[in-house]
Amino acid sequence: MSAPADALAELDLPHTIRARCRNVLATSLVVGLNHFSVELDKLPEVARRVAEVTRRRYPALDIPPHSRFGHFDAGGVARLAALEPEMADRDVMERARALIDVVVTSVLLDAGAGMAWRYREAASGLSLARSEGLAVASLAWAKSGGFSSRREPYHVDAEGLLAIDDDALERAFQVDAANPLVGVAGRVHLLRALGTALRARPDVFGPDARLGALLDYLWAQSRDAQLPAQGILLSLLSALGSIWPGRLQVQGHTLGDVWQHPAAGGEGVTAGLVPFHKLSQWLSYSLLYPLAQSGLTITDLDALTGLAEYRNGGLFVDAGVLVPKHGEVLKGGHEVSSQIIVEWRALTVALLDELLPLVRTELNKPDLTLAALLEGGTWATGRELAQALRGDGGSPIRLRSDGTVF
Repeated sequence: MSAPADALAELDLPHTIRARCRNVLATSLVVGLNHFSVELDKLPEVARRVAEVTRRRYPALDIPPHSRFGHFDAGGVARLAALEPEMADRDVMERARALIDVVVTSVLLDAGAGMAWRYREAASGLSLARSEGLAVASLAWAKSGGFSSRREPYHVDAEGLLAIDDDALERAFQVDAANPLVGVAGRVHLLRALGTALRARPDVFGPDARLGALLDYLWAQSRDAQLPAQGILLSLLSALGSIWPGRLQVQGHTLGDVWQHPAAGGEGVTAGLVPFHKLSQWLSYSLLYPLAQSGLTITDLDALTGLAEYRNGGLFVDAGVLVPKHGEVLKGGHEVSSQIIVEWRALTVALLDELLPLVRTELNKPDLTLAALLEGGTWATGRELAQALRGDGGSPIRLRSDGTVF
């Protein structure tokens, strides 16, 4: 690679995400930022609250990594277990491929749904909102064969994805004038772009352009049935980087979930850029379950970072760790690229690293991973605080979502 290409590749590394976010936090503590001040003395109380929620949700502290799979059982319905008999005729590897088909599409559909949208599940009678509703709706869509050219349940291929349009998504997600979903067009774009990416990378997705073939590609990257977590993220960014909408570009390269902030640091062509790769990291965490089912062991999980999204970020705002410096912060309608949002997300990632050792101490669990902190954890505590403070469970900071970031 050329020197600029090498520099841009650095933006894919979790180490760079962590370093740039810590630069923003360090600036806030030394000279201050434009939009937030940071009250680190509030972190111990946040740690106590997160530990309390974690113990309630996982009394034995057998906390799984943060994953999209947890949302499939929303409302206490064991939908994930119900997949087993439906896949009884498939071998271990094929079941893992199908789980990858299911979870990748679900993660890519897991951007903010908006406050009004609900998914009504006929079998259970449940009405589900936000991430859980999106998860259950996407699982039902996968079961119907809606992502497959062969209409095969739990099978995703390029031809099936490229056939999806706004009407198909609206039917699957029960969208109408009375049940609006934020970012329909953005979600459709992402699914169709995924189809294009599957066709473009036969080295990853095979001659049939099947999403679940990612399993075989990751196995090929492993050694002695082990793969570092960073390897998952880098493989995803390489294979699926083309699916993200056109955003910031440097020397003709589209950077994806990478944004500008004056406190980011860095040198050369990447100076002032903060990478997050939130959905790609959320997807990396969510792939742990099917990879484990196939017999692949993932190592160095804490190399990945916390997720720069509104539940974790909202926790720090609602708990008084992040204090808005002016009224504009709490007004609605921020663009994802705005300095307010970039600053908020960067501080969130850095503060999750600061919070982890405190929660380990509170739980007397020194081996608590960052992925388990998120699951235990910060995401659920952020939701509880939001519900208590605002009644609707919404984020303290609102933005204009295109359905592809948060």
